[in-house]
Amino acid sequence: MEKIKKIKGCKFFLAVILAVLLYPQNKALGQSLESTIDSILYNKYRSMDPGAVFLATKNGKTIYRKAFGIANLELNVPMRPENVFEIGSITKQFTAISILMLFEKGKINLDDEITKFLPDYPTNDKKITIHHLLTHTSGIKSFTKMEKIIEVSKEDMTPIELIDFFKNEPMDFNPGDDFKYNNSGYIILGYIIEQVSGKSYADFVMNNIFQKLDMSSSRYASESDIIRNRASGYHNRKGFTNKMYISFSIPYASGSLMSTADDMLKWQKALNENTLVSQDIIEKAFTNHTLNNGEPINYGYGWHIKDIDGVPSREHGGSIFGFKSMGIYIPSKDTFVIGLTNCDCNSPTKITKEIASLIIK
Repeated sequence: MEKIKKIKGCKFFLAVILAVLLYPQNKALGQSLESTIDSILYNKYRSMDPGAVFLATKNGKTIYRKAFGIANLELNVPMRPENVFEIGSITKQFTAISILMLFEKGKINLDDEITKFLPDYPTNDKKITIHHLLTHTSGIKSFTKMEKIIEVSKEDMTPIELIDFFKNEPMDFNPGDDFKYNNSGYIILGYIIEQVSGKSYADFVMNNIFQKLDMSSSRYASESDIIRNRASGYHNRKGFTNKMYISFSIPYASGSLMSTADDMLKWQKALNENTLVSQDIIEKAFTNHTLNNGEPINYGYGWHIKDIDGVPSREHGGSIFGFKSMGIYIPSKDTFVIGLTNCDCNSPTKITKEIASLIIK
């Protein structure tokens, strides 16, 4: 017995010595990664220009969280990690999960035709389903590709008025025959959420996602409301200018949400832990769906299904007047990187991928 105790004692002692010896090395590696990311970001987001917030985690631990540049040029307010940004098309993730929540409760089916909710929608005798809308395979014309969109971008429109704006456009292809990124589809999804739940899209997301996950800085965007920690948005047209005004009734369920890097981490954790929908349901969002001919489209429901250095990833960016964003999650490495910027002149997409690549090496 005494001999066993001595052996265990030796093993413990060796483990302690090994941890002490490796600590400086691990610390140095962490500092080296941080320094590398710093150099990349400080070079892109200069101290007196509109800036960005970047956050990265690995295995559940935050390994990087910093702000760069200026949140408000007119008042010379520095960017902080807590700043609130418009996230553009990352909104589609919340719309897709909202649809899956309703599906899990048995209130809709993914193969429901849109005419179930919009009886007078001109489908030209084609079967357009909720699945087609989620995967950008409906063939419906994206209203953001219409020249007339600038004319109505400042108008407050109801969802049905917005749908009426684009519904008579010629279809780009037959449903399921091709993939073409499509904001119109997510407008219709927002309308379906409202019809089925009896709540506005903004209220549904607030009550069923943001409040449930304690995403206290996230909300449907507003130009008039006082929003604490809001980062101002900018264009760069031979010099920085304030972003153009847009009615948030226009991007609606395809791009009208606001959030922070910290709240987006809460979102990612909730997705990982199946907080909102069960594992078998949420996997539908992360499936690489296919066309009618079986060809993969590299898109799920609200996420691009891609890879970083050959390692499978789930990604989505966002772009709206004055702001750009990019989020990446790499399941096998449990690595999450989010970049939020307040000038549509300085996209975080490439750098977010570069940071993710550095972390998983």
